[in-house]
Amino acid sequence: MKLKILFVSAEVYPFAKTGGLADVSSALPPALKKLGHDIRVIMPKYPCTAKAGKKIQSLKIDLKLSGFNEKGTLFKSELDGGVPVYLIKHDGYFNRKHIYGEPGSDYPDSVERFSFFSQAVLEAVKSIDFKPDIIHCNDWHTGLIPVYLKSIYRKDPWFSQTKTFFSIHNLGYQGNFPHSQLKFTGLDESLFTEEGLEFYDQISFLKGGLIFSDTLSTVSPTYSQEIQTPDMGFGMQGILQKRSGCLHGILNGVDETIWNPKTDPLIPVNYGPKSLSQKKQCREDLIKTFSLRLNKKVPILCMITRLSQQKGIDLIMEAKDALDKQDVSLVILGTGSTEYEAFFKQWSREQPDKIATALKFDESLGHQILAGSDMLLMPSLYEPCGLTQMYALKYGTVPIVRAVGGLKDSIQEFSEKTGKGTGFKFKAPQLKFLLKSLQKALSYFHQTQTWKKLMLNGMSKDNSWEFAAKKYSLLYQKSLRS
Repeated sequence: MKLKILFVSAEVYPFAKTGGLADVSSALPPALKKLGHDIRVIMPKYPCTAKAGKKIQSLKIDLKLSGFNEKGTLFKSELDGGVPVYLIKHDGYFNRKHIYGEPGSDYPDSVERFSFFSQAVLEAVKSIDFKPDIIHCNDWHTGLIPVYLKSIYRKDPWFSQTKTFFSIHNLGYQGNFPHSQLKFTGLDESLFTEEGLEFYDQISFLKGGLIFSDTLSTVSPTYSQEIQTPDMGFGMQGILQKRSGCLHGILNGVDETIWNPKTDPLIPVNYGPKSLSQKKQCREDLIKTFSLRLNKKVPILCMITRLSQQKGIDLIMEAKDALDKQDVSLVILGTGSTEYEAFFKQWSREQPDKIATALKFDESLGHQILAGSDMLLMPSLYEPCGLTQMYALKYGTVPIVRAVGGLKDSIQEFSEKTGKGTGFKFKAPQLKFLLKSLQKALSYFHQTQTWKKLMLNGMSKDNSWEFAAKKYSLLYQKSLRS
């Protein structure tokens, strides 16, 4: 069955990106289009969208919203693969330096911004004469769309056959705001109940998505189980347990048009499984870029990550002394907590020959680091899916990860006996287990043929979006039949 699908996201690469949500939002829709579905993407129009290198045209369509004095304007562009992208312009809400707020905080009018966006999405589809079978919502910014459809829009014939599909990319980000701000949503006070939007005396956009959507998904099978437990449920585990029958875990894929060392224009030399020796030139380039002083036997470890507690940065801080004694190098790319940034800055000052830090978001540098490194460290406390470890596999950079969420699902422990496996995993977030996995990796690194086998195992693993898209397609159809 070929469906009409509206894919709603607060960020879509290359128009806007703060994390993995943008990558998913740019890669999954074209994969669904290849299956024959009529899919459209819609997002806010931020200033950064003008830097995407895509033609953006005004449709000269004004979006007037019930309950809002504000109105938006609709623009149109497209993703690679010919998927239409609609952008909702409202200078008061979206013409700002940052997408969500100043670093470390949300904008104070986030309720108004994303309430407006959610209603504007529903008005936009009517303006472009598109009756969606499925509205696929992503994360808390879109959590009110299912709520609006079952309240304000419940009698609107345009949506009489529409089902909602809500994807959780990270349950830790919930869009929780004071009860007093409910008035900005246009929703009735009667929805502020335990069965509705109330969450510990706040309103929760995420809870709205979890309760009012027809089908729920998250970004790996293991994470779909973890979020139903007190340890990783962030207070939502009870709701997710009740809805477990319609909660599904689908592992994200890799956009191989962007992440492929054979064709990547952002790395110094292209290489693949049959030209693996070329990766050494990428390593040499990385050493020059960061002015490292290393001999050929010293492995380069890398971290390309948000510097937050979730990413296991405290564990790396704890491992500093042990890593200083090891004959290894570490390259870090990312931004985040001031405390963590200061730690890595100081470490690279102390050990400039082997520790390098780039405290910024830099897509191009991320490609260069993955191509030039030997191993990737991802010691996350929790990780819904993780994409960097799957990118690393494509580039022959061996992941050392904590066995949690999508990291557990996407990395297979290497066994020298069978020759199978793609990396190394440790269970508990404790220093001794991290170091044990690292020691295991280092022992194989110095066995040239074994290490080459391990690299090729990862490079040959198929993590393309094609498989994930087929699973989403089946779930959409199941949702329509229910």
